[in-house]
Amino acid sequence: MIYPKIPLAQSVIEICRLKGIQHIVISPGSRNAPLTIGFSNNEAFQCYSIVDERCAAFFALGIAQQIKKPVAVVCTSGSALLNYYPALAEAFYSQIPLVVISADRPHDKIDIGDGQTIRQENVFANHSLFNANLTEDASTENDKLIDEAISISIIQKGPVHINVPFEEPLYDTQDFCSAQPNVTEAVALENSFTITESDLNVWEKAQKKLILVGELYPNTIESEIIDFLAKDESVVVFTEKTSNLHHESFISNIDTIITPFTEEDFREFQPDLLITFGGMIVSKRIKAFLRKYKPENHWHIDELRAYDTFGCLSNHFKTNPNHFFNELLLRFDLSVRAESRTYNAKIQEIVEVRKQKQFDFLSTVPYSDFKVFDAITKALPKNIQLQVSNSSAIRYLQLVDLDKSVEVFCNRGTSGIDGSTTTAIGAALANNKPTVLITGDISFFYDSNALWNNYIPKNFKIILVNNGGGGIFRILPGHQETETFTKYFETSHNLNASQLCQMFNFDYYSAINENDVNSNLHEFFQKNEKPSLLEIFTPEKENDKILKDYFKKLL
Repeated sequence: MIYPKIPLAQSVIEICRLKGIQHIVISPGSRNAPLTIGFSNNEAFQCYSIVDERCAAFFALGIAQQIKKPVAVVCTSGSALLNYYPALAEAFYSQIPLVVISADRPHDKIDIGDGQTIRQENVFANHSLFNANLTEDASTENDKLIDEAISISIIQKGPVHINVPFEEPLYDTQDFCSAQPNVTEAVALENSFTITESDLNVWEKAQKKLILVGELYPNTIESEIIDFLAKDESVVVFTEKTSNLHHESFISNIDTIITPFTEEDFREFQPDLLITFGGMIVSKRIKAFLRKYKPENHWHIDELRAYDTFGCLSNHFKTNPNHFFNELLLRFDLSVRAESRTYNAKIQEIVEVRKQKQFDFLSTVPYSDFKVFDAITKALPKNIQLQVSNSSAIRYLQLVDLDKSVEVFCNRGTSGIDGSTTTAIGAALANNKPTVLITGDISFFYDSNALWNNYIPKNFKIILVNNGGGGIFRILPGHQETETFTKYFETSHNLNASQLCQMFNFDYYSAINENDVNSNLHEFFQKNEKPSLLEIFTPEKENDKILKDYFKKLL
């Protein structure tokens, strides 16, 4: 086996191995040569070469998203490191473990005019859980910093930064490892929590309990808890597509249900108790509702963090939802449920009315983004992983039905468009299930370097909904049809993905009308000889009108 001759590089590599890191995403460079040599020649690691550092970090994020363990990204010195920031911020807010390892110039070379040199120490301070700024020589203190950084990434589920200065020569090797670092076991935090008598009293007295579920991994919540929540007439469970939580009584099309509400409806639906768990919430309407009609109590359940999203957080239970609700089941006397509680029954009546009105609308609506998303979700194969880009794509997905066997993921930590495609490719590589990405045109073209990747599975598929610009800005309030809007907000364009697919060896399909969509989807999902992309062109200036008309027709 080949090892770098620099002792500090050996320590980094050995500690990564001992801490159980297996996936290393490397971007080419010279200053990181000692790390590249060591990682790529060690059979303990699966290494990937991704040229574009921004894509490399999102690719690593996608792998970590699926395996729920730290993935390391390794880059050279200088501006290369800064390109990791979007993915690092996403990892921070989505609680995904990511270990950034940056090679650096020696300390005496900083700020003297040396090439490819910036101030790398603490560059991610606002969004990194830990910053290990190493010195140039191998030392026990350096080992402790590396060990601590990786442990924090594991325990606190987020990104850390290890900055490693190297002096030349960089490429010298030896056939033995002289580093023998000591590492500690990453022990999870013990978050003790109790449900007090006061909490039980709040639960028991609340006639209207709203449970709002954000991003969750599939199969997170135990079936007994799902049944418990579904049977309680004082409980309404709102889920989002990214929650991967399913029950026939749970409501996954939040905006369809509450957008037509009158002031009286909102007041009647205002919960006494709001319970939230999971990651970030997509629906702006549910956030606006709960900020205006605040519940008396808001409980958030999470082992690490609690955001006061609605300005009324009253209790943070530092545990996981299963532990919390199992404890509640043990402590709460189910016989006290009052028969008069009709919170859930009333909303279920509304659900049935909305369901019929949505069916009627989609039966007559002209060809548009909305029509296309309805067709796509009906045609999706079962038991797949669905990755979704931000902006319009994830919002349309909230409105349509989706088979419960489909697992949904989206970068909702920062809600950025910048790495959706690359994240999906990393996730597809790490997951045995066939993976489909649904994306908008701006998100796709922005991240087109994602396809410059030698690790794309043959059955990876992209559905690109191309409406010729940033359609989300037509939906948002304040849209006016002006030259400024078209040029600077919507960013109208005439691009298509055909030549990108040719360059990166993707099978390419296209559709310009409803018949094309329906006829191409079947073949598109059947063929798996190589990655493929279906580009669906929709009318640029009709989609916002149709969506607004949809919400009007729900009244």
